[in-house]
Amino acid sequence: MTAFSVLDLVPVREGGTVAEALAEAARFAHAAERAGCKRFWVAEHHAMDGIAGGATSVVLGHIGQATRTIRIGAGGIMLPNHNPFVIAEQFGTLDALFPGRVDLGLGRAPGADGRIAAALRKDPRIAAERFPQDVVELQALFAADPRLTVQAPPGAGAQVELWMLGSSLFGAQLAAQLGLPYAFASHFAPDHLDGALDLYRRTFRPSAALDRPYVMAAMTLFAADTDEEAEFLASSQQQSFVRLRTGNPGKLPPPVADYRASLPGQAQAMLDHLAQASAIGSPATVQERVARFIERTGADEILFSGAAFDPAARIRSLELAMATLGAAPPH
Repeated sequence: MTAFSVLDLVPVREGGTVAEALAEAARFAHAAERAGCKRFWVAEHHAMDGIAGGATSVVLGHIGQATRTIRIGAGGIMLPNHNPFVIAEQFGTLDALFPGRVDLGLGRAPGADGRIAAALRKDPRIAAERFPQDVVELQALFAADPRLTVQAPPGAGAQVELWMLGSSLFGAQLAAQLGLPYAFASHFAPDHLDGALDLYRRTFRPSAALDRPYVMAAMTLFAADTDEEAEFLASSQQQSFVRLRTGNPGKLPPPVADYRASLPGQAQAMLDHLAQASAIGSPATVQERVARFIERTGADEILFSGAAFDPAARIRSLELAMATLGAAPPH
């Protein structure tokens, strides 16, 4: 049976604060746990006014305290921005605080421009080239490999579940070589979805962590009582995406009725392209689109993402979807 999980960017609303965004993230995580979701992930982004999850491991400590059973994790940590030793310490600490619940998704894209790379004291080209070696080093640190010259307690021996993230064929190939579960970012980059999943499954090598391929694919989710209400709810994220792609990012704006109809053709086409990995609508519409996506991908798990301006509506959206998909009744 397909599992369902949540990716939260910890959105900061127009007129809102980072403190409010963090408080709402904890409430959202608690709702996801109650609704029957398997995981709650937070993604690393930097220097973006509308996203409060930059210090990802710190945010996950906050989420962990607000929940009891749901797995918590990074979806992901962009390893070129960091060194493996510090990440092992951070996520080893999380594992000690929340044993058996911590995931660590690793991405190769730095998720930053040259200014951010300079602020992080990183050369993005060299860091990206080192990514496979850094992943292996991180595995060795968690395994407390005696060949290491220095260990990283509390990372040494931590039971952190490692994932490979990707939006291209590179991540799929590396995940297969290392025998790791693979999560594809189809909610914002669906172009290589089918090819990446095929490559991952065909070339997968069993490992101590995983004996067969395990695929997670991401979808945008907005559920409401009617298709029209869901489209209205989704318009905040759609505005943010269009603004980001046109070089004008900011905080999450309030929803706008018939937003898509107001856009020029190029922007409409961009959103239409993303719609292949989205479920926006009434419970019946969401059920049909999720089922079609699972049939296309054969995914073991679906990761839902969707930033709504109204925190209560975001929780209601997830509850409606999970109830429709057979996980738990809406509250």
